[in-house]
Amino acid sequence: MLEKERKFYDRKRAELVSQHLGQFVLIKEEELIGVYNKIEEALAEGARRFGLQSFLVRQISETSEEEINIPALALGILRADSPHSI
Repeated sequence: MLEKERKFYDRKRAELVSQHLGQFVLIKEEELIGVYNKIEEALAEGARRFGLQSFLVRQISETSEEEINIPALALGILRADSPHSI
């Protein structure tokens, strides 16, 4: 799911970073729908245009999603399932 959108974003990422770093992108299939200052704006436009169909909203950053590493989660120091589980 969203494989086309992710690949499109990866192909366009360098261009998006140079022009819109930190903003939010809305992508449907292989089409850039728009760039927004707030995630809420991108999500609202995606919902308005596509309803329950899938679409991609992602913050434009220099690192890819796969490069993000949170050591505390990886090592089990923090757990996402409960705020009191340590």
